[in-house]
Amino acid sequence: MPSLSAATRSPALHGRDTEQDALLRLLDAARGGSGGAAILRGARGTGKTALLDLAAAHAGGTRDTGGFVILRVRGTEAESHLPYAGLHGLLRPFAGRLPALPPAQAEALTRALELGAADGGLTLPAAVLNLLAAAGGPVLACVDDVHHLDAPSREALFFVARRLAGEPVVLLFGTDDGDGAAAPDDIPAFELGALDEEAARRLADDLVPGLADDVRASLLEIACGNPLALGELAGSLSPEQISGAASPPGTLPRGGRLWRAYTGRLARLPAETADMLLLLAADPDLETVTLVGAAEPERAQAALEPAERAGVIVPVAGAGDGAGDRYDFREPAMRTVVYAGASLARRRAAHRLLAGMLCHDHQRLRRAWHRAAAMDGPAESLADELAAAAAAATSPGGHPATFLAFERAAELTEHGDVKAARLAAAANRAWHAGLPRRARSLLTRLQSLTISEEVRSQAELIRGSLEMRSGRTGSAGEDLLAAAESLLDRDRGQAVRVLIRAGEASYLAGDNLRYLDMARWAATLRRPDDPAATQLMFEYLAGTAATFDGRHREAADPLRRVLELAPSVRTPSVLVWAGVASLLLGDDAQAVRLCGRAVETARARGAVSTVPQVLEFMINAELWMGRYASITASAVEGLRLAQERGRPNSAGQHLGWLALTAAIEGDEETCAIRAASAIELAGAHGVCVAGALGTWALAHLDLAAGRHADAAKRLRATTRADGTSGHLVVRVMSTPLFVEAAARTGDRERAGEALRVLDRWVGSTRSPDRRALATRCHALLAAPGDAEEYFRAALDLHHQGFSEFETARTQLLFGSALRRNRRPGAAREHLHSALETFERSGARLWAEQARAELRGAGEAVRSHRPKATEKLTAQQYQIARIVADGATNREVAARLFLSPRTVEHHLRNIFAKLDIRSRVELVRLMS
Repeated sequence: MPSLSAATRSPALHGRDTEQDALLRLLDAARGGSGGAAILRGARGTGKTALLDLAAAHAGGTRDTGGFVILRVRGTEAESHLPYAGLHGLLRPFAGRLPALPPAQAEALTRALELGAADGGLTLPAAVLNLLAAAGGPVLACVDDVHHLDAPSREALFFVARRLAGEPVVLLFGTDDGDGAAAPDDIPAFELGALDEEAARRLADDLVPGLADDVRASLLEIACGNPLALGELAGSLSPEQISGAASPPGTLPRGGRLWRAYTGRLARLPAETADMLLLLAADPDLETVTLVGAAEPERAQAALEPAERAGVIVPVAGAGDGAGDRYDFREPAMRTVVYAGASLARRRAAHRLLAGMLCHDHQRLRRAWHRAAAMDGPAESLADELAAAAAAATSPGGHPATFLAFERAAELTEHGDVKAARLAAAANRAWHAGLPRRARSLLTRLQSLTISEEVRSQAELIRGSLEMRSGRTGSAGEDLLAAAESLLDRDRGQAVRVLIRAGEASYLAGDNLRYLDMARWAATLRRPDDPAATQLMFEYLAGTAATFDGRHREAADPLRRVLELAPSVRTPSVLVWAGVASLLLGDDAQAVRLCGRAVETARARGAVSTVPQVLEFMINAELWMGRYASITASAVEGLRLAQERGRPNSAGQHLGWLALTAAIEGDEETCAIRAASAIELAGAHGVCVAGALGTWALAHLDLAAGRHADAAKRLRATTRADGTSGHLVVRVMSTPLFVEAAARTGDRERAGEALRVLDRWVGSTRSPDRRALATRCHALLAAPGDAEEYFRAALDLHHQGFSEFETARTQLLFGSALRRNRRPGAAREHLHSALETFERSGARLWAEQARAELRGAGEAVRSHRPKATEKLTAQQYQIARIVADGATNREVAARLFLSPRTVEHHLRNIFAKLDIRSRVELVRLMS
């Protein structure tokens, strides 16, 4: 009998929002008396059963609470030849209800279930439909692996599936992809493809909390988006592998469900076909013309045909970038099984054959890789060839990864110093590929070798870069300074570049004094004959140091010199430094343009790992311009890339920026979560700037909610004029917020001290946005008779700048002051403008303040929301509105720059607050 399973709650599903929403809508419709059917089609392990489990879990409950009668069956190959075995398994719980059917239908269904026989015609399938429809309540029938169900049962159930309109029945099927007989075109079907990278990463983190970034990346590469593959790989990890102390697995677990399924399918293919598949597995970039050339064309095509007919491989068109047509595995996770399942002799023979076929210049690295894998010559010669090819490689992607090539070259190298240099090169490439733990592991292998001073400097540089982005920023500064000193005599330009990197580590740590010391040392190294690139770097260090030391007018000349020299030096780093110079000079629009070009250049060169850092500076400029939607988009992208590329210190900053945008929106829950994450990461890694951003966000939330004393208390510790507390840049940027909070709580002395620091910087720039904020601060601290003049001056400056939000904040404060001075008519003019901007920006708490001030000025103001939704936060209301319009969780996430997981979390809270169970109820409520 086909296996029968109980309706159990499946674990959290990721990347299946569209399918989940569709199934829940079907269940809601069936509760209303008109159900339907759907087919879930996908490769083994893509989540068909998990979705059926999810449907069963949501359909559960008693009849009084809207619960369904749940029937389940799974087809099996062993019973696929037994007529009506599938119906027997599915309908057995309803056997006692057969007498209620019309006699002819009851007799036909009884014969089918007991004898496996039927006379044909409509009597039997009509009996199945009537039996389900007459259950006395809604029914959910789940048929998994329908492609293994016997044909008569399958046809009867498809008949039923086409006739469920007006019946309280949902019929769901799960089937393998590529099986047309099991998936008729006239029943709605959902194709379950591979999970996207974000969904796969979230699933891996759910399966193994605390998984090392490098290990996660390796698992995702092997699993190729298959949830079952990821689950089996996660379950096979040892504690050492989870922590990153041991190498991750290189293939699916032998003996696992997928390994057994794949090897079973492969075993049925001819030997010549298996040989061709091994060539494909050994080189993911193998083009069809090269593959066919490995054998006589007719023989090659004949050998490939069984695999294509069996759905093992599929043809893939060229990408249009010079790549030719090729074959790929329909289920990408099968590739490692094909390769790992072959003997060493067969693998070496395949590599030798491929090396002989790859003869073009652009195939140099692949040819050297295959020769080394085949051991086709003396080890030292193969190592030299492979290392040279890896060093010459210009494409950031493709097979093999250059860090693997350098690592393999090092393994084949006997000479200690050459071996060490290749390991260091491998570590550097692994770091830039977003694999920091792999890079550290490679550097650790250097400790057992005798290495030259040059290799030692290179290792210190890599180690310092690793620490700065993924370790302790204090250690990073020391390693990078040591590397700079050792490089001075050999590569002066590189040494100064490393000095800038060491300065960045001090910036991240909030160690302003160390940055100034380093800049003073750098100034002693300057030479009149330095090339333009080196001059630019010295000017950058001088200008930033003067700014951080409060010598803003002195900083202007070197910062302008950076901008003058930048066009003559064409590197992405120079674009970033020019962007920072523009930012410090107050030209935020130019800073955004330069950082945007740096992002584009980094992507074009394949240096995606550097994008999160560039976005940090872009966000700084966007903040002064009040471009909060753009800040959110940049921070979401920066956070995603930082997490993918193993850069937690950059991730901490982007979390801090996202906490700030959540605070501006009045989303207290999201702000608190993001700020806590940023502050926690700051403590663990010494990334003071991330902690300062998180604190700033929480203070903004306090001020927006009217908790002025709390806001002032949070920021007070970061406003010491001597720079010994907090983070200097964040301290200055948050000064307008602190002045407002301190003025409201009577701490005018501290507010005045902070404002004097801001005035010195703002006075050296021509930025109307910054000058407007400083002028607003003066209004808040001015004598009653002078405040209005300052407020009007601030508004004049705002209108010359970019930030609508800060303009509205000034209008709110000015309107409030006018109301307190008993000028309600003048107050309402500014308060109305402020409210309009806040509502347009989704700034819930600030909008509430504006409404309260308008009511105080004698005007009745109402919310435009449905009354039932007033308990929702601004972001929850926004999500509820978009979902009610029919968007899936993934579509909501894309529109609001959130992760699907965050949307899921908010939806659960929305349903709980509104006391509803489904999207259908939400639509009714929102309308």
